[in-house]
Amino acid sequence: ILKSYQNVLAFIFAIEEINRNPHLLPNITLGYESHNSLHSHGNIVQNILIVQTGQDRIPNYMCGRESKSLALLTGTSMATAAQSGPLLELYKFPQLTFGSFDPILSESDQFSSLYQMASEETALAQGMVSLMLHFSWIWVGVAITEGPKGLHFLADVTKEMDRNRVCMAFVKMIPVDPLSYMAHTQQHEFLVGESSAVNVVIIYYDADSLNDINYSIGLHLVTWRVWVTNSQWHADLTGKKFLLDSFHGTIIFSNHHEEISGFKHFVQTVNLSMYPEDIFLYQFWYWNFNCLISESDCSLKNCTPNASLAQLPANRFDPAMSDVSYNIYNAVYTVAHALHEMTLQQVQMQNTGSGERRTFSPWQLHPFLRSIQFTNPAGHHVSLDKKIKLDIKYDILNLWNFPEGLRLKVKVGEFSPYAIHGQQLSLFQEMIQWATGHTETPHSVCSDSCNPGFRKSPQEGKAACCFDCTPCPENEITNDTDMKNCMKCPDHQYASIQRNQCLPKAVTFLAYEDSMGMTLAGTALSLTSLTAAVLVLFVKHQDTPIVKANNRALSYTLLISLMFCFLCSLLFIGCPNTISCILQQTTFGVVFTVSVSTVLAKTVTVMLAFKFTVPGSRMRQLLVSGAPNYIIPTCTLIQLTICGVWMGTSPPFVDTNAHSEHGHIIIVCNKGSLTAFYFILGYLGSLSLISFIVAFMARNLPDAFNEAKFLTFSMLVFCSVWVTFLPVYHSSKGKVMVTMEVFCILASSSGLLGCIFFPKCYIILLKPERNSLHEFRNQRYSGRKNPF
Repeated sequence: ILKSYQNVLAFIFAIEEINRNPHLLPNITLGYESHNSLHSHGNIVQNILIVQTGQDRIPNYMCGRESKSLALLTGTSMATAAQSGPLLELYKFPQLTFGSFDPILSESDQFSSLYQMASEETALAQGMVSLMLHFSWIWVGVAITEGPKGLHFLADVTKEMDRNRVCMAFVKMIPVDPLSYMAHTQQHEFLVGESSAVNVVIIYYDADSLNDINYSIGLHLVTWRVWVTNSQWHADLTGKKFLLDSFHGTIIFSNHHEEISGFKHFVQTVNLSMYPEDIFLYQFWYWNFNCLISESDCSLKNCTPNASLAQLPANRFDPAMSDVSYNIYNAVYTVAHALHEMTLQQVQMQNTGSGERRTFSPWQLHPFLRSIQFTNPAGHHVSLDKKIKLDIKYDILNLWNFPEGLRLKVKVGEFSPYAIHGQQLSLFQEMIQWATGHTETPHSVCSDSCNPGFRKSPQEGKAACCFDCTPCPENEITNDTDMKNCMKCPDHQYASIQRNQCLPKAVTFLAYEDSMGMTLAGTALSLTSLTAAVLVLFVKHQDTPIVKANNRALSYTLLISLMFCFLCSLLFIGCPNTISCILQQTTFGVVFTVSVSTVLAKTVTVMLAFKFTVPGSRMRQLLVSGAPNYIIPTCTLIQLTICGVWMGTSPPFVDTNAHSEHGHIIIVCNKGSLTAFYFILGYLGSLSLISFIVAFMARNLPDAFNEAKFLTFSMLVFCSVWVTFLPVYHSSKGKVMVTMEVFCILASSSGLLGCIFFPKCYIILLKPERNSLHEFRNQRYSGRKNPF
């Protein structure tokens, strides 16, 4: 009674409003009768027979012809339709349902005389999922009442959730039959079981069998959860203390309709004297106004003085018209408009001057009901043609609990499916009261969002909303939350430490300003200066035996070439350009060839001087003719030829290396042709090996100033440096590679300078007494006695 008596009042209000309207059914007064089936199949059949026959005792003939009903308004229970449908179809008796839309009743030919006032709820699932997306609720449970309506809604909401990447944590079916519900209570573990971690649950209710699940929710005190439901849902609105309640904060999608003018005033002024034969009103009055029942005539007495429905709080009787009441209101107006159109047609077809009274059969209403279109007093367009009906606009209501059993539904937003995209949902979020325990908007996710710098990794066997957050690999980023894949940074950029953005790489090279560049350049200049000092020292003491020994000119040539070797390392320091890249390799190859070939010439000179001492011999003539001096230009010419071919085919060029050093783009000189570069190194290696072998063979030759031993050791150092260089060079990258090349140039050149000339400088500067002809002869004699 509490939840349905407003429907009776809406029915009465619509009929009385039509009867007062001079433009609708003039000179015709609508009557009505109401029946309560009490969910009994026997009562349903009995009421249908009463409506069809006009009497309630003998159903095999019709009496009371003038009071016979023309249409029947019912709910949309499938059980009711199954009982009433066959009986009503026998006589094509119009039946208008005022409950929620049932797709089975709409599609079946069994109910061709049945019309549904409610619009199809195609946008309900869309509206609920839009709410989920607005609050970022992507881990949501779904509970539906079993039956065609629930399954139809499940299909719609599953489609919407899949399209918008919202995951279902669970799907539960709520049995309609109370006995079946009690027998399957274990199916409702989603209230307190493992799935209780889900903070948001969509519950789709049909009008039948609601109290069972409400009872279970209230019994378990599921106060932390947000329930999102449809307008068919109802909570117990009577005298409980709602301070600790499972339904506080429930969000309800209710069909939007404009306020019916005068309805609130009507329900607030209704009293027993207005409708003395209304048994439902008597029951409502008895339960709400402390009335007693008179033993003499069963009338009510000692009720609250001046009792009125306006005195009741909204949780006990809400004067605002509900969805079902609004459908009843429209159903009455639909029948009235169809009857009005049929009356006008019959008036035009027959002689209105006769005194014959017009009679109507119920089946005659069908053509008019199918085509009827009108605007109700609230300004809403009404039609029974589902092709013309607009999608429902929804009001979003929030359930508020107050002390002393007061519970209110407050409008906090709207959803309009035919609004432009992005503006379909409008909310007054600050007005929403959340479930008990939530002071802020609750979260409902299976896994927390992955921050930028992480990607989502699906958890095997779980829904797409359940995932792990995996850091992005090196030089890859994610710049938004919950990204599935990391994006690789372009070559000219690198990933930040947080892996959430690509930063531009700094352009760098082995510069003079760098500590390493400054050290190498300083070392090169220092060694160049030292070599020049040795050259000056030798020139100053050019007539001494130690300088004149082993060809003074070759010594000068070697010292000058070593100066250029040290200076050529400077070509590798600083910002590379095309000229410097070409000069790096050609200068390196040529000056080192001069140096090594000079060492070879000095070694050959020693061999010819001490091995072939017979006057007039062919080898002796080579020494006298200066043949060793031709070794240098010959070897250098060969190296120049290799360099010429290299420069002509694939010369070095300026290149960038974006991968060897994190966060930097290194400007380097690309060799162009690695084959040509290794030809140069191979040629130098061959000269060095020959010089080492010849010097090693001459190491024991007697002479006070024989430098064969020093030449042998210098070649050993030279070869060791470059043999070590090759694997290190290939394993290094970027500036380290350039640094290694410069270091090897300086180290190998320093080996030649130190091993060949430092012993002679030691004698010249610190042991001048040994730099004389007398000492020369003594050392020569002792050298023959004590070979190396």
